[in-house]
Amino acid sequence: MRFLVVGAGSWGTAFTRVLLDRDHEVVLACHTAEQAAAIAETGRNPRYLSNVDLRPARPVALADAPGDVDVVVVAVPSAAFADVVAALPGDAPVLSLTKGLDPGTGERLSTRVRGRGVAVLSGPNMAEEIAVGLPTAAVIASEDGFLAGQLQHAINSSVFRAYVNPDLVGVELCAAAKNVIGLATGAVDGLSLGDNAKAALITRGLVEMARLGDVFGARTETFAGLAGMGDLIVTCWSRHGRNRAAGELISQGVSPEDAIRRIGQTVEGITTAPVLQALAKRVGVEMPITEGVVSVLSGHSIGELLARLMGRQPTEE
Repeated sequence: MRFLVVGAGSWGTAFTRVLLDRDHEVVLACHTAEQAAAIAETGRNPRYLSNVDLRPARPVALADAPGDVDVVVVAVPSAAFADVVAALPGDAPVLSLTKGLDPGTGERLSTRVRGRGVAVLSGPNMAEEIAVGLPTAAVIASEDGFLAGQLQHAINSSVFRAYVNPDLVGVELCAAAKNVIGLATGAVDGLSLGDNAKAALITRGLVEMARLGDVFGARTETFAGLAGMGDLIVTCWSRHGRNRAAGELISQGVSPEDAIRRIGQTVEGITTAPVLQALAKRVGVEMPITEGVVSVLSGHSIGELLARLMGRQPTEE
């Protein structure tokens, strides 16, 4: 198949390698002409995962992206997602790799795709591991079962196992919310609060995610699957996790802005947290961990947050 991958960050770079290993034709649309030229000259991305051989992918500037492809893979930050998909040439279906909510509207990102099919890929997929061929599994969610099946067949391999799931709502909410929980568990690491506290926070974070999903009609089993529990665990525990790393830095007194600069890549949880909190309030869902993360990002004390969370009225699990 002919794929256009939009976004040459870590995930776009790693997924390009996944597609090349399955013998697909890939055009990699870069943010700048300079980045595209560097990849064309060296076969490697100079800024992200520079150890990955991207040949024979064809790098182009985003403005020169072709429309005559079978699938457009979008791997850009959530803040740019709506504008990018609105400007895509052609009418090929979109496979979104972006994990977040639309900051402007609070909507799930798939709802920003108009006039073409859409699917979402999610799961425990650290780009650094996928890029070097380590095994993983992912879920492809779409309301179009035929599209999901096509993509599953195109992507599945001995090192990248792809499942399909019709629960687009649940998969997208998991993908957005897990990054916020990742920030919180990073703070647990930064404050050396221990594995017990971290495991408890992850577990209660999963409860928050499922509670929100239930209001929107998501399937309960989605939250126990790859997009829910699987992605949450790797986000909160992996040394590659940007959100976890950002939470650790913030807990040690670094501002969110400086944390992003130090990490040098998008930290989706920082963008998503206030949007997720607003969504939860709008539908009347209690999400105390998310509220706490937003409070800390706004400058409040982590000590006060811990006291508030641990001092909540005891109740049934």
